[in-house]
Amino acid sequence: MKANTQKDRVLRPGQVRGANSSVVLEMLRQNESLSRAELARITGLSEGTVSRIVAELIGRKFVMEDGIENSTGGRPSTRLRLEQNRYAVGVDIRTWETRFAVGTMRGTTMETASMRTPSDPKATISMIAEQYAGYRNQFGKDRLEGLGISVRGIVDSRTGIVELGSDPKWVKIPVKQQLEAELKVPVYVENNVRAAALAEYTYGDSGTHNSRCLLFVAVEEGIGIGIVLDGKLYNGPRMAGGEFGQMVIKDSEGPERYDRPGCLEKLASNIALCGRYTALTKGKSSPPSGSVTSLVRLICHRAMEGDEAAKKALKITMRYLGIGIANVVWGLDADMVIVSGSINLAWPLVAQEILDQFPESVQTVTRSTLVLRPSASGDEATLLGAATLAFNNMFAAERRVRR
Repeated sequence: MKANTQKDRVLRPGQVRGANSSVVLEMLRQNESLSRAELARITGLSEGTVSRIVAELIGRKFVMEDGIENSTGGRPSTRLRLEQNRYAVGVDIRTWETRFAVGTMRGTTMETASMRTPSDPKATISMIAEQYAGYRNQFGKDRLEGLGISVRGIVDSRTGIVELGSDPKWVKIPVKQQLEAELKVPVYVENNVRAAALAEYTYGDSGTHNSRCLLFVAVEEGIGIGIVLDGKLYNGPRMAGGEFGQMVIKDSEGPERYDRPGCLEKLASNIALCGRYTALTKGKSSPPSGSVTSLVRLICHRAMEGDEAAKKALKITMRYLGIGIANVVWGLDADMVIVSGSINLAWPLVAQEILDQFPESVQTVTRSTLVLRPSASGDEATLLGAATLAFNNMFAAERRVRR
């Protein structure tokens, strides 16, 4: 058994070529443009190897030459960059709305659309197929890399089956199988929080790429955490990795074994924040639309303006959120935490309360080295992550080899 395990770790010639190609693609994604000589220096590959890889990637229309840089006496070098006319379609399925985007390999969104989500999963899948067919006609079949879809709930990304969605009708829905059969293109399906975590990691700065354990904390009506370990999404053996919303952080009596009163979602979600604020104001403050998200935005704006009820509600809620995050950081030794949600409108207050749940930096290295920041992509992280799924396999080999 041990011999087989070691054997599995050996990269065969084809895998080596694929890994090296992924290295070159990743470097070009992190940089606007590079020459062949710069790629060789950065990656440690020989110039001959880089030239062969680049020639293949240009032939596959993943990389393009982008002019000659000015010479300082030696032979002028040709600049290389990722092909700008290579796209993927991302779809973010929400309860009331399904969003579409056409994205590039560098994370630029070319076009977006939004449609009402049908009540029936089959009708939703048909709508997605029709929209993709329209993009295929618009952008060209050969320029679309594939289709990525994010869904709320338990998603098996290996099979593309939505095992248990947020809507009761979304149970055991074979999204990947049905769309691939109809469209004849690669389809990738992922949980919405993990897709957003992928986007933050993929298009983040060098500090983000250097993170060994990144936590993406999505605070909405529930709480989900996407985990990126050594550059790779962690799904868990049953595709439920990151479901820390059920983590109990406050003991409470009662028979509940799911959605306990003391679990993180019950104490630190948007619903919890709104409930505290409504109680403190005796129900006198509510947004015109009456939605949870709108009320959270209102609370954050008022808290930043000094409103005492808003500040108190936010402080209590963020204290629980901070305790939950601290528990996960301790357990996984995470070095970066990215928070997403409307609560980021009051980020100075939110960040301070979260950090206050960690020991002082003189007592442990955890706080002194932890990077805590708001999401750079905001509400678009999930949609951007969905589009990124189609490109991700091209870059995944590089991350495994690099680590």
